[in-house]
Amino acid sequence: MKAGHQSLLFYYTLLSVTFLCHGDDRSFNDDGNLILPESYRIPWMAAIEDFRTLSLISIPGTHDSMASHGGPEAKCQAWSLKDQLRAGIRFLDLKVFGLGDTLYVMHGLIYQRSTLKEVLDTVRGFLSEFESEAVLIRVQPESFEKSTVNEMVQSLIGNDQNVWVNPGMPNMGQVRGKIVFLQKSTFALGIPFIDTNGKSDEKVSSIKDKDNRIMKQLNEATEAYGGDNAVVTDTSGSGLGTFWGMFLTPKRVAERINPWLNQYLRQFYPNQPRPCMGIIAMDFPSFDLIQTVINLNQW
Repeated sequence: MKAGHQSLLFYYTLLSVTFLCHGDDRSFNDDGNLILPESYRIPWMAAIEDFRTLSLISIPGTHDSMASHGGPEAKCQAWSLKDQLRAGIRFLDLKVFGLGDTLYVMHGLIYQRSTLKEVLDTVRGFLSEFESEAVLIRVQPESFEKSTVNEMVQSLIGNDQNVWVNPGMPNMGQVRGKIVFLQKSTFALGIPFIDTNGKSDEKVSSIKDKDNRIMKQLNEATEAYGGDNAVVTDTSGSGLGTFWGMFLTPKRVAERINPWLNQYLRQFYPNQPRPCMGIIAMDFPSFDLIQTVINLNQW
């Protein structure tokens, strides 16, 4: 089955280079007001069978999920955390800085007016209302003493049985109503993940080059899914710090990338089953783009 997915992805990748274009559609959102269709059901994971492991599910996420402060160079999201979750986001990317006994959510040097405790409280509130769902969280320590972040997070969650910190890959039935941590390098709680991004993938000087990199990353995701690791692809980017892309803020990149990404993913809708793309973390995703990722989950 995976071999078939790979060949189809390669075929559509070639088509994408020729036919996909950038343009205005409803895949990009910079409006802080979330408006959900009346017919929309927030708990979309209720339709996922209990036996499916998280590594077999295509999951929409946000990159730098709390980055809504600090001006154009820092802002990556328009919606509040609560609204992101209600719109269907099930993966959060958090940069944290430990100071004293508090973990502050950051974007670089900019404090995002929230602590990790406040984030976890918001997620817990959401999961208490929608018990069929699970929310995956990647914590990236920004502290000088990164090793202490594990201890601080462990202290925050205590013995909460609704937080998954084991390295084993759970199935959906095991994590309904739970927070699931993802671990890598300096953060050692939760399930391991494969990051399809290279060291320079967030630096953007050409939108076309960024398209090609994302296609390569998603191909890698379809090859790696289904195992003992989650797979994360970040579609975000910024031209800041590069000569040719110096005016490409995260918002400007997302404004061009998101419509293209939406078209690219929708090419696979005729497939049965549709390919698994793992976790796709985005800047400024719209409700429609989030639904496009969710709707890949048809087997």
